Amino acid sequence: MLKATGIYKNYGPLPVLKGVDIAIAKGEIVCIAGSSGAGKSTLLHILGTLDKADKGEITVDNTNVGQLKGKKLATFRNHHIGFVFQFHHLLPEFSALENICIPAWIAGKKNKEVEKRANELLELLNLKNRGEHKPGELSGGEQQRVAVARALINNPSIVMADEPTGNLDSTHAKELHNLFIDLRNKFQQTFLIVTHNEELAQMSDRLLHMKDGKIIG
Repeated sequence: MLKATGIYKNYGPLPVLKGVDIAIAKGEIVCIAGSSGAGKSTLLHILGTLDKADKGEITVDNTNVGQLKGKKLATFRNHHIGFVFQFHHLLPEFSALENICIPAWIAGKKNKEVEKRANELLELLNLKNRGEHKPGELSGGEQQRVAVARALINNPSIVMADEPTGNLDSTHAKELHNLFIDLRNKFQQTFLIVTHNEELAQMSDRLLHMKDGKIIG
């Protein structure tokens, strides 16, 4: 589902990624762990096409994303990659349902179809009665599940999560871990997750460690 080879990235004179290779199969949950400054989030943002590598090649779902520019790249990202961040980044003025729908509306899908899919996700994520609530009316765990639903609305090839449990207490973190496992088991959803959470890392199919801009094992 994802393959990257020889990924390098510098910020000014500072080398952040020093030749990273990674491959992820469909339906895999892969976690990347490592100390702060190891390059984990930079790698995730580059693999997710939110940032650009100085050198290297990235293929997502058999598409070489390095050959896509501007609107074509944005469209590909919208259709094929879902994102979950440590802070949910929900829009406070919109309801949970509307927040989930936004990527599908951007994709130009029909409103009736989008709302049907969003309501299915709300039910799947145990948020059936929370769709009309705004983010400020939801718990931290509920807000993050809404963010997961938003990431899933366009049926992405891969979901990329950057410290998704970093802002949650242990109970809600465990719920989110189990949710990722359930989504993989039911739908063969592929996940790439950057995390400091040892429990989540150990529940993954593969755990990769980064140090000084390289994957070391």
